[in-house]
Amino acid sequence: MKLFKHGRRVRYRHRHLIVRTALMTGIPIALILGIVMFKKFISLPIMPYSLDSSAWFIYVKELPFLKFGSFFLLSLLITAGILIGLRYLFSYRYYHMRNKQLLARFIIRQGFYRMGTVQKTKGSWFDLSNSSSTKTTTKEVVTYFPKVYYTVEDGYMTFRFQTDGNEFQERFLNLARSLEVTFFSDLESEFLEKGYMGYRFIDNILADRLTIEELESRNGELALMKRVVWNFDKLPHMLVTGGTGAGKTYFILAVLKGLLNGTCTKEDIYIADPKNTDLADLEGIFPNVYSQKNGIAMVVNRFKEDMMKRSTEMKEMSNYKMGSNYRSLGLSPKFLIFDEFVAYMEMLSDFKEREKVLSNVKQIVMLGRQVGFFMIVGMQRPDAKYLADGIRDQFHFRIALGKNSDVGYSMMFSEADKKFTYKPKKGFGYVDSGKGVISEFYSPFISKDFDFMEEFKKLV
Repeated sequence: MKLFKHGRRVRYRHRHLIVRTALMTGIPIALILGIVMFKKFISLPIMPYSLDSSAWFIYVKELPFLKFGSFFLLSLLITAGILIGLRYLFSYRYYHMRNKQLLARFIIRQGFYRMGTVQKTKGSWFDLSNSSSTKTTTKEVVTYFPKVYYTVEDGYMTFRFQTDGNEFQERFLNLARSLEVTFFSDLESEFLEKGYMGYRFIDNILADRLTIEELESRNGELALMKRVVWNFDKLPHMLVTGGTGAGKTYFILAVLKGLLNGTCTKEDIYIADPKNTDLADLEGIFPNVYSQKNGIAMVVNRFKEDMMKRSTEMKEMSNYKMGSNYRSLGLSPKFLIFDEFVAYMEMLSDFKEREKVLSNVKQIVMLGRQVGFFMIVGMQRPDAKYLADGIRDQFHFRIALGKNSDVGYSMMFSEADKKFTYKPKKGFGYVDSGKGVISEFYSPFISKDFDFMEEFKKLV
């Protein structure tokens, strides 16, 4: 591949190997095809011996123009067919070859190289000492090109930029956003190692999407995508946001299905649905489902009281040691699912009622991790009005579904250095899974014929 910057040619060793291979394969096949098609023509002289016009007319008349056209058309079709076949046979290699080429262009267009001049002296082979017979020319060359490494492993693309004290080093330390946009991939992590600044990206994140049937929780973890795992023992409490039609409630139902499949029983689930919609319909299956104002306040308070009770009981257990958590003592986790939290708070006109609920929520999110009491809260926007006093900061696993405003993303993920875009695909969003970066997210796929009610009846 040849690249150009300000008129100067810079060569990069990764070329379009598949295109060249197709041409190298197609040309010999075309030649063989030509020999077969033009046997008769090969025996004709290259040109008529006589310059007489009648001889030229007869010669031209003998030329198989129709076959010429067929030959060129078949040659093009064969070469194109080989190219397409190689493109699909070696699609993985081709994809990463294109990434290498894109990386080369990125380096050059960002100006991460240094140009210099060299002088060359040309003269006579016999008398180089004669100044009158020598000529000095100046030529611009690349005097510095950074060492950049590109590797692919376990579904991740990793870029390493050399930090050797060069003038571009400070810029190498802040390339995450530019690389993310250039390669249309999602940043998984940044790391600094001796001599290099590294950026790790998820390759083809849509392929990580799970189906609703695959959701299963084990050992304090629930995988929501192949590489997005909610470890609720380490990252307690989940915050889910999304406007109308973003799929927030269906995602919460999917999380509930995953928790029941391996971790919880129906007695471990507490549900508050102030809008009296899909979650409220589970009242006949789960014992602790509430949709009325007073019932919701009561279940939040009960969840908090059960948490405090377990904290006392854990310390009285014979196998309790300082630092033990609920799992090490053989206890199961419990979850309070609170959908449309802001809508509920708006329903409470009495200031004391609001303060009581907020006080209970604050205690749960502050103290619940060690004893295994966790909250899953859904709302349209994480307004600080109802998540103040450090409550929002205790939700360590956050998902924003659908299309959100810049203010909404800022409330959800603070001042994250992320270029948020919207993809019109069901279940699309962004997640902070505790890795320090915001990643693209896709909710578990739910088929049209999947029945949550029937599934929950089986699981409980």
